[in-house]
Formats: sequence, C-alpha cells, structure tokens
Amino acid sequence: MKPAWSEQFDADALRPVEALKLQQPITKEWAWGDSTGSGVKVAIIDSGVEVGHPAVGDIAGGIAIEYDPDEETLVRLVEGPHEDLFGHGTACAGIIRTVAPDCEIYSVRVLGERLTGKGIVFAAGLRWCIDNQMNVVNLSLSSGKRDHFDLFHELADEAYFQNVMLVSAVNNVPKPSYPSLYSSVFSVASHERKDPFSLDYNPSPPVEFGAPGIDVEVAWSGGSRCLATGNSFAAPHIAGLVTRILGKHRGLTPFEVKTILRSVADNADRTTKSGPA
Repeated sequence: MKPAWSEQFDADALRPVEALKLQQPITKEWAWGDSTGSGVKVAIIDSGVEVGHPAVGDIAGGIAIEYDPDEETLVRLVEGPHEDLFGHGTACAGIIRTVAPDCEIYSVRVLGERLTGKGIVFAAGLRWCIDNQMNVVNLSLSSGKRDHFDLFHELADEAYFQNVMLVSAVNNVPKPSYPSLYSSVFSVASHERKDPFSLDYNPSPPVEFGAPGIDVEVAWSGGSRCLATGNSFAAPHIAGLVTRILGKHRGLTPFEVKTILRSVADNADRTTKSGPA
C-alpha cells in the first residue's frame, strides 16, 4: 500500500507544469517592467475604501462584513458600495493604486470606526477573498489572540494552495500577530526609503520583506492626504509590486513570486561568483 498522497505523483496522475523560462537575470524590468497590474484582482481587507478619492478612483467591488451580536458565531455579508469608516483602508488602496494603477481593487470592510474588529469578521473577510478568487489580498491588520492561530493558519494555507497572495503587515510592536508570521504569507515591515519600488529581503524571517512605511504621504478619508508611519503602509507597497508581477507573469505561485521579490530586492547580491570546477 502506498503512503498517503503519493498517488498524486503516479505517472498517469501527475499533471505537467510550465517551467519558469528565464532567458535573462531576474531584474525589476523583467519582473514587472511596464506592467500596470491590469486584470489582477486585489482585495483590501480593512476599514473600507473611499470610492472616488483622487488617489484611488473607482473600485471593482466591495463587501462589508458585520458582526451579528445576536448570533456570536455568525456574521452578515453586505455587498455593494460602502464608506471608509476610518481612512486606513483608503490609505492602503492609494498606495496600491500608485504602484499598480490599472489593477481591480475590491474593498472588504471588516474594521469599524475605531479601527478594531472581531476575529470572526476578519476570518470571514479572508474566506470571502479566497472563495471569490482574489489574486492579491492586502492585510494591513492582524490578530494577536492565540485562540485565532489555528483558524487563520488554515485560511492562510488554503489561500497559498489556491495561489491567492496574502500580503500581511506585521504588528508595529514586537509581539505575535496572525497571520503575518506564517510562512505562507508575504510578511512586511517598514524601511525608511521613499521610492515605492524599493524593497528589501530579510534572510532571517519570519518578517521577509521591507518597504516604505515611515513618514510616507498617504491618502486619507474625505479626499485628503496625510503623513503616516506604520507597517500598515509598507504592506500595500509589496502588494502593489506583487500585483504588477502577476500582471506581467500570469499563473505564478506564491513561492515563485517570493523568489522574484527576493531576486530584485535592493539588498540582493547580484555579483557573479565562480565556484570550484
């Protein structure tokens, strides 16, 4: 009797996969070049997105997920236009729009006026993104509750296996936060540079990528802009870059996109080193 899962590697069951064809080094030009993110579906799980903000423009769709106080394990899904209750989601949308201007943005509102929310509502937002086949999901929020570890881990793994790219900001303070510390997500913290196309790779995870997030100008509610600092604003820079990559190279898996980002990171050593013959 064969071990479990081994039947997937039988000759008559194993599907062919397309090799990553590289005829030149992986550079930023190769990775995203003149891509604008066109055709890529990007969900922003946050406080909502202000439609018509000069930095955002129109969005492709939205859903507000609300806690049902009468049924503590249930939530309500309200499809259609909604406002940003805080400004945070609009800031993330504006950054993504700057990096990938032609992507399709979807607002998934799970946070309220105080930028807080329930874990089950957050989880329902993730579930909606997976079920509706979003390509990229920006998570500038997290949960520090250990009780949510397994739930978010299962959702993050499911997203990974369905090629849904979860880009997650780590907490601004040094404590556990989920799902940002899972290996299946693109975990992001801030660096001090301002170029929206600059990124760093951290060879000592769990936090893997660095992007602009310190004293950056961002969109805010009421058509305004403000100066802000936080890992929340670094994550959408990486989400935007992932979107541009997918706009040019369709069908990539999360680990392939991570490999590309690592290769084009500003701190990547691109010198050619010869080994022993």
